[in-house]
Amino acid sequence: MSDSKSAAFGAGHDHIFLGAGHEKNERKTWAVIALCSAMMLIEIVGGSMFGSLALVADGLHMSTHAGAMLIAALAYTYARRHATDSRFVFGTGKLGDLAGFTSAIVLAMIALLIGYEAVSRFLSPVPIHFGEAIPIAVVGLLVNLASVWLLSGGDHGHSHGHSYGHSHGHGHSHGHDDHAHEDEVHKIFAPSGVFAVSIFEDGVPPVFRIAPTTGGSRLDASGTSVTTVRPGGTRQVFALADRGDYLESKEYIPEPHAFKAIVRVPEGEHEVEFEEHEHHDDAHEAATRDHNIRSAYIHVMADAAVSVLAIIGLVLARAFGWLWMDPLAGVIGALVIANWSYGLMRDTGAILLDMNPDRRMAENVRAAIEDHGDKVIDLHVWRVGPGHMSAVVSVSSSEPARDSRFYHGVLERFKRLSHVTVEVQLSQAAA
Repeated sequence: MSDSKSAAFGAGHDHIFLGAGHEKNERKTWAVIALCSAMMLIEIVGGSMFGSLALVADGLHMSTHAGAMLIAALAYTYARRHATDSRFVFGTGKLGDLAGFTSAIVLAMIALLIGYEAVSRFLSPVPIHFGEAIPIAVVGLLVNLASVWLLSGGDHGHSHGHSYGHSHGHGHSHGHDDHAHEDEVHKIFAPSGVFAVSIFEDGVPPVFRIAPTTGGSRLDASGTSVTTVRPGGTRQVFALADRGDYLESKEYIPEPHAFKAIVRVPEGEHEVEFEEHEHHDDAHEAATRDHNIRSAYIHVMADAAVSVLAIIGLVLARAFGWLWMDPLAGVIGALVIANWSYGLMRDTGAILLDMNPDRRMAENVRAAIEDHGDKVIDLHVWRVGPGHMSAVVSVSSSEPARDSRFYHGVLERFKRLSHVTVEVQLSQAAA
């Protein structure tokens, strides 16, 4: 008969899974709305006073731009104000992704409209008032560049640093460790010299490397080895090969990379400790990216791209009489916007459907638990907000003394796991 026990991280913990720069990004977005709204009013009032239809039309276009920004701003404000609302089972961290998906649809519609208008002008050219059109396009570009500057601030879509909110009751912060494995170098001091021991994995499967520091003598590969001792007591011996300037392990190091390493050199043994660090790869970016600020950024970048293309098209049409350059610039702009829209829709849609953006983390969670001799029979890892991952783990164990708290302790090394639920089932052998 099997026994089953389950628990989540902490008791009565809250679910605040907002990104690290949530409030800062919210302020940026409202600032862009204020800028666009002011420009919109100036263009519409000015166009009406001076009888410029083009100026009024650009003012109305600016209003759609401000409306798109409003989606992002309201999502930030609503998510922050309802972050502790118990009706949201896993918090409001995904609201930005929903807003990003909505913005992607708006961008796709804008691309279709620009494309349609451009094709219509190819078939039926219309006279262009260059004297009005070119200055308006330049002013539009300047407003877009100002919007890009307001939204960037060195960060347009990635969450760094410690995350917004509380520690959710399970005793660790949700920050990101910015050290890669190759930067975690341990030094051992032997009678023959000082040697650097590191894990190397720059685009290749991870291996140990032992290299002499400046002025040190070389080690003999046959008399040197590395033994890893993992938290569960599992040991693995790595033989080393001579690569000229350094020794390198012949076997790859399995995940996760959190263990004690015993380095045996001809003169004796040395102990070093390796800790699991975050991997800054595509999966890391996907798990930490704020798609709401990204969608706002893409809107202003798309508008800036269209303004640049419009200016080029208008200048060439005026200089050489190439009236077809203006609609051609429109077609190119529509294709660029459609491509950005597709990328945003794909990424946000995957999060809304709970696809796992970081398979390496799922593999590491499985390895960390199974390293203790247990078996993971069911595992789900998904994103609940920028920089916040959630996991549901079902474990089959032959150790009656191991309850869910034991596995919470095992998984605390994964800093981005902000919410974990563990179910423990006693195997038939232990029952």
